[in-house]
Amino acid sequence: MDKAKPWSAAQLQAWSSPASTAMAATAKLTLLPTTLTSTVSFPARLVLKPFPPPQCLLVAAAASSSFSQTLSSLRSTETPEAREIRLETESALEWGAVSARLADFAATAAGRAACVEGRVAVGQSREESEKLIEQTAAAVLLSAPLDFAGVEDVSAVVAAATGGRLLAVREICGVGRSIRAARGVFDQLWSLAEETQDGRYSPLLDILQGCDFLTELVQRIEFCLDSTFSLVLDRASKKLEKIRRERRRNIEKLDSLLKDTATKIFQAGGIDSPVVTKRRSRMCVGVKASHKHLVPGGIVLSSSGSGATYFMEPRDAAELNNREVKLSGDERAEELVILGLLTSSIADSQLKIRNLMGKVLELDLACARGLYALWTNGVKPSFSDSYSSSQSDQSDDYSVYIEGIRHPLLLEQSLMAEGSTVEASEMPVPLDMWVEKDARIVVISGPNTGGKTATMKTLGLASLMSKAGMFFPAKGRPRIPWFDQVLADIGDHKSLEHSLSTFSGHISRLRKIVDIVSEDSLVLIDEIGSGTDPSEGVALSTSILKYLASKVNLAIVTTHYADLSRLQLVDSRFENAAMEFCLETLQPTYRILWGSTGNSNALSIAKSIGFDQKVLDRAQEWVEKLLPDKQQERQGLLYSSLLDERNILESQANEAASVLSQIEGLYNEICSEADGLESRVAALRTTETQKVQQELKAVKSQMDTIIKNFEVQLKNSELEQYNSLMRKAEAATASVVAAHQPNETAFNDDENQSSFVPQIGDKVYVQGLGGGTLATVIETLGEDGSCLVQYGKIKVQVKRNKMKLVQRGANETATSSSVKPKSRTPKQRSAAAEASQSQDGSVSFGPVVQTSKNTVDLRGKRVSEASYELQMAIDACRPYQVLFVVHGMGTGAVKDCAIHVLRNHPRVAKFEDESPLNYGCTVAYIQ
Repeated sequence: MDKAKPWSAAQLQAWSSPASTAMAATAKLTLLPTTLTSTVSFPARLVLKPFPPPQCLLVAAAASSSFSQTLSSLRSTETPEAREIRLETESALEWGAVSARLADFAATAAGRAACVEGRVAVGQSREESEKLIEQTAAAVLLSAPLDFAGVEDVSAVVAAATGGRLLAVREICGVGRSIRAARGVFDQLWSLAEETQDGRYSPLLDILQGCDFLTELVQRIEFCLDSTFSLVLDRASKKLEKIRRERRRNIEKLDSLLKDTATKIFQAGGIDSPVVTKRRSRMCVGVKASHKHLVPGGIVLSSSGSGATYFMEPRDAAELNNREVKLSGDERAEELVILGLLTSSIADSQLKIRNLMGKVLELDLACARGLYALWTNGVKPSFSDSYSSSQSDQSDDYSVYIEGIRHPLLLEQSLMAEGSTVEASEMPVPLDMWVEKDARIVVISGPNTGGKTATMKTLGLASLMSKAGMFFPAKGRPRIPWFDQVLADIGDHKSLEHSLSTFSGHISRLRKIVDIVSEDSLVLIDEIGSGTDPSEGVALSTSILKYLASKVNLAIVTTHYADLSRLQLVDSRFENAAMEFCLETLQPTYRILWGSTGNSNALSIAKSIGFDQKVLDRAQEWVEKLLPDKQQERQGLLYSSLLDERNILESQANEAASVLSQIEGLYNEICSEADGLESRVAALRTTETQKVQQELKAVKSQMDTIIKNFEVQLKNSELEQYNSLMRKAEAATASVVAAHQPNETAFNDDENQSSFVPQIGDKVYVQGLGGGTLATVIETLGEDGSCLVQYGKIKVQVKRNKMKLVQRGANETATSSSVKPKSRTPKQRSAAAEASQSQDGSVSFGPVVQTSKNTVDLRGKRVSEASYELQMAIDACRPYQVLFVVHGMGTGAVKDCAIHVLRNHPRVAKFEDESPLNYGCTVAYIQ
């Protein structure tokens, strides 16, 4: 991490002066700690909501481009026609108003300008949008607002330095303050992250991670300049310090001389009071014109307006004044040199400065999005194609699943009204948007002023906000696809300049949308096919929608054509929705009914606004004559769709109640099992202890028998039979050891995956339940062999490869404490084989049990030493002894040497290479 360090005099000299100049620094830099006291200011008119609990914000690492890079990438890949459609869509959806509102929460001037100008970063891929969302989620969780005080928009200053203009002291100090303030923001964020230690602020830290905070440049600026008074400090260079020191001495002399002269003139009556002033950049004294002789040899530099007073430079002060003018010029020239060097340093670091300020801007916008989310009580959206759930979720059947969303701009008006003395307007009606996964076209019908266009705009704004990483006001966990383009045809595109009628403008825009649309696009069309003959409009609209259904991710259209709502009956890619209208109050409710077909209710609306009743009665007669069947059909479809929706909701409620009941039952069973767990553990320990004691007694008895037999045979045998008796005793001892090695329950994967087919009543071990307790198969469920097993009172579903058969159901003799031993280890098999060979009378080796006497340790030795010691150990072995050669893992040189010796030595009958049970050790059998 880039930490600030004081400069040494040598470092400053190396930077500030070439060899030909005398600008070497004489003082060491001592940096004062920067105290950040300012905080992020919030708009006074905004009422911020309290922080929501963290569990309501589903806070979830891939590199992303900076803010400016994102915008430049967007501009470079867009065609002029696509850019025109995008800008018109953003205008129709009022995206600029949402961005402008975000500016109220930005802490920096650059952030506010970016929001107002509509330069808010929008993810150009799902990964970029998800990263922006995670940044917003982290900003929402900030325990304190980040302090961006001191961060200025220095882009113009850096550009001027790059263009060759000499920067003023104030401009250079502004660059230094901004860079240091950026470092302060990073340090503050790092401190917050250190306090939590849960990684919640990682998305924000990643923004500034790896940035160059240009510590040396900031130190240079602070060493050379005083930002408070905008001055170049004496310590900036040796030459400047020397010039100013000489100038102060010269001024003291000149001031003393002129004061003495002015006092003498005053005492002689040549002036009413002593006057020392400056005229024409030279110090002088005032004297009456009549007493000019009191300043012999003096030079008149100026006179008063009346001519009664002369301002004269005494003869003795001329040389001092000349020196003052020279030193003043030298001082200014040296200051310009220092400013030029600092300007050059800023120009050389322009890329780093712009990158750092871009990252600070990105962080500021992330914090602004977080504050906006808190103000609107927004929730974190997720993209449906990247959503995953550990359990069954009703929303899995929908590509768009947004519950209780409110139009952001309408909600803002209500929130602004709450914070003023004006009576607050009613909150916008929340909308539920449920679009099934297979649906590609949603046809919304209903009356005028019923909210069709507002619903469509709300979905469009939610798409843009989620792409930009913004939370939108809704409930629960909203899901929405990631759309690469949001294309809208909303409003009247009539143009007299381009000779376009309403219908021509509408069709022209649809043609552009069809040309640039992609399979990940969202298309919003208001009143499709309107403005022309209804029959031709329906035909053209049907053809366009059929084409879009195979080209886009989702298209939302509004219409008054009933024929378009009937497309759902013949094409599963179409879905209907209707805006609810209350016939009793003749007012829209602004609620959307999914799966329904709405009426336009033109006559009801005309009546509600006071239209002549006679005209309305005559219109009603024409409606009954022209469309009697269609009216009844629409009402029937609406009623049946409402009944279907009610039945679906009742079924889902019953299913949820059943699942809840099962969960409660399982919870009670687990609680009852846990209550007696300690007593069962104590009983099991007692039983196991008794078994171990019994086994120890049996082993002791067997060993006593072997010893007695060996002693009897030893007394009755000859000396040459001693080795044979010794080997037989060792083999018998090895067989006892092998028989009582601890066993473990093992799962034979081949047997389980191929031959084992679970059957009801089978006794099995289940991996993960632990211990040697058996479970019983009570039900087979799937073709893959998964089944339901019962372990005590607990029932769980287990796959076949997680079970080990112990006993078939036909022979239920196994108890809950029985254990099936695992296949023997290599050492056990070897010991048993040696014992069996000795009983048959054939040649056998000693027991494969490692002791200090039959082990040679070659670790840490050179190859030559290891070879010699191994050969000596082999020669010292008794016949038919087992030798353990420990060579370790290391580089493998000692191991290779040991293997070579064992392979070529005449007394080595065979050897076993290292195995998982004895890494770094080779077992040799000596003849």
